[in-house]
Amino acid sequence: VKALPIILVNMRLGNRLVASTVALSAAVHAAIETNFTSSVNPNHITLPSIPQLTSYNVNTECTYYNPNVPIVAKDWPTSWSVATSNGMDKSAEFTSLYNTIKWSSAPTSAVRKASAGGALDFSGYDMNKDPDCWWSATTCVTPKHPGVLADIYRCPEPDFNPSYQQTDTWGLTFDDGPNCSHNAFYDFLQHNNQKASMFYIGSNVMDWPYGAQRGVKDGHHIAVHTWSHPLMTTLTNQEVLAELYYTQKMIKLVTGVTPKYWRAPFGDQDDRVRWIASQLGMTSIVWNLDTNDWAAGDGETLAQVQDAYDDYIKMGTNGTFATSGNIVLTHEIDNTTMSLMMKNYAKIKKAYKHVVDVATCMNITHPYVESSPTHKTFANMLAVSAPSSNASSAVSTDGSSEAVTNGNGTAPSVSASVSAQPTTSLAAKTYDNTLTLFVALVSFIVTLAASM
Repeated sequence: VKALPIILVNMRLGNRLVASTVALSAAVHAAIETNFTSSVNPNHITLPSIPQLTSYNVNTECTYYNPNVPIVAKDWPTSWSVATSNGMDKSAEFTSLYNTIKWSSAPTSAVRKASAGGALDFSGYDMNKDPDCWWSATTCVTPKHPGVLADIYRCPEPDFNPSYQQTDTWGLTFDDGPNCSHNAFYDFLQHNNQKASMFYIGSNVMDWPYGAQRGVKDGHHIAVHTWSHPLMTTLTNQEVLAELYYTQKMIKLVTGVTPKYWRAPFGDQDDRVRWIASQLGMTSIVWNLDTNDWAAGDGETLAQVQDAYDDYIKMGTNGTFATSGNIVLTHEIDNTTMSLMMKNYAKIKKAYKHVVDVATCMNITHPYVESSPTHKTFANMLAVSAPSSNASSAVSTDGSSEAVTNGNGTAPSVSASVSAQPTTSLAAKTYDNTLTLFVALVSFIVTLAASM
């Protein structure tokens, strides 16, 4: 099977950054086309009227339901086990996929070791030379091996321009979803017309499929966060591939979209892991600010996490992000983390002119293998929205789901933070058309290479 060349693109159209892209091998593309199926139209998702999707009582929200998605347990890894479980690594489908990959081109980074408590073993690794761009050891984001896409770790938009009164951009991301108790949180984002990058765990998508469907329906940027949330560098090549492949496949089955972006749990990746992800057409998104919200009440106090929020909010006004933005790590892991974001949202909006998902800040109009749904470029986002700093927070500080209700299980009244939207500007349309032509040119080159 002839492999198509990997095309690495990191360029500008006008003065706008276009994210790197990667072309799949013909064999892997064929496998995904064959094995990834869905009856869900991501542009027309209708959620059922069941209490689990409207209540703010965590016991009701997290009551199991029978979804209208055909998830057959024997065809998938065991929930919350490494994705080679349940015989997936021996299946004809996975074996065929594995054998289509040219493993002789893969970086030969060692499989890392970790203690029983999950602490990575850095002994013997040269952190000065950092030959494998091991993020956990050095926070390296620029691969050392050829054919591996660099990580996205900050929002570069908008480029510094004196015409902007404020250039600061907060890249809004949430890990570990979909959480069964996220109704109040997603309602809050929806009421504020706020989009985010949501990194979904495959096991959570299988367990709570309507939660994932809501993420797509609400227009969030959906990305992969592995099947079982492991330290990826401690896994074998087979295990890494399975963690990513089955999560992509589950998200496709449930939502109708196949993500092209992912995030390693704990940020733990090196060039070997990145290379395997690139074989599935996926680019890594990490972060440059970490709230440590996941540790609130378990290793860190709420006050310590709030201090981190306060520090990062202050950076929006003190010039730290005057010429480029950040990407902030936060979670929808539980009611505490979600409530912390809602509590701080108004302050973030006041300090940062732009609060956007990563797809938008990187001008990724097509974050999925499918042609739609699409996302706005940063220029289009500016042209069609007029954000206000008057976003309201309807959450108390005790972190409970019930704290954001009106006392009767209904959604709180949260004022929208976006005014009427004017028609897209001619400049924005011209830019988007140019980007479309560029994507078409890349596709033509890939097709031509395949026929050679």
